[in-house]
Amino acid sequence: MRRLKKALALACMTLASLGSASTALAQNFPSHQATIVVPYPPGGFNDTLARILSQHLTQAWSQSVVVENRPGGNNLIGNQYVARAKPDGYTYLITPLPFSALPALYGAKLPYDAVRDFEPVIWAGSTQNILTVRSDSTIRSVADLLAAAKKNPGKINFGSTGAGSSNHLSMELFMMMADVKLTHIPYKGSAPAVSALLAGDIDVLFDNVPNVLPNIQAGKLRAVAVTGTKRTTQLPEVPTVAEAGVPGYEVTVWFGVQAPAGTPKDIVARVNKDMAAVLRRPEVVKQVNEQGVEIVASTPEEFKQLVAREIPKWEKVVKAANVSLE
Repeated sequence: MRRLKKALALACMTLASLGSASTALAQNFPSHQATIVVPYPPGGFNDTLARILSQHLTQAWSQSVVVENRPGGNNLIGNQYVARAKPDGYTYLITPLPFSALPALYGAKLPYDAVRDFEPVIWAGSTQNILTVRSDSTIRSVADLLAAAKKNPGKINFGSTGAGSSNHLSMELFMMMADVKLTHIPYKGSAPAVSALLAGDIDVLFDNVPNVLPNIQAGKLRAVAVTGTKRTTQLPEVPTVAEAGVPGYEVTVWFGVQAPAGTPKDIVARVNKDMAAVLRRPEVVKQVNEQGVEIVASTPEEFKQLVAREIPKWEKVVKAANVSLE
């Protein structure tokens, strides 16, 4: 009994010391440079979000917050880097919707656990994908695309930012629900995929509103439909995919920030508060709204719940559509 009491007392002292160390770490945070990892090349909204946070947090913390692009491997390179980083509050990962599809795509080969190896910090915002073609394309509507795809199965090419990306999943869901077949051409990021569409290397592309809106507004691309449950305010004349001929279709694209698992809760709470303050700044809200993104600025728990819901949702799509890595 004495030994048990001593063991319990030692355990309590250990937990207390760990708690004190965590609190002290949070009180001294931040004391040096922090890094926001983007698992994509520069040019897309994931990179834009990271740079907005970097700029404002650098000012708020009086410490440098740098952006590090680690693209490749269907986001695995950047994701794995952060999963293995020291959980001290100085490394963060921009996490978009595709994060939830990777467990289904890779299964046991995924080099990290999508739930256990990360600490959700904030659900930053959400947007839609736009079904987009070149301005000179003969495809002017969802009905046109469906007719062309049924007439020439597999001969229409669609681009994506890689297997399992939100634009790839958007098209896989579209093909599954509409019972048509297009050919997938993956690229390493949004910028090269949009460039391929403009150059005529691909025929159609689903991509995030902020990534294609400038070219749509410039008249170089044509918006055919949006993937959400309602039309986007930036393009109110463009119907949803569901309205345009595929009833029940819906894809919402979200963006968030995560830290390595084990990052002290006090630091996560502090960073969530500071990032939410940045995202709610009027000039930031205006900047991202103009790009078609709505600010969410959630709590860590709300973002954790979102990720938990999205993983099984996209597992069903990946399996039903028999999505394969390319």
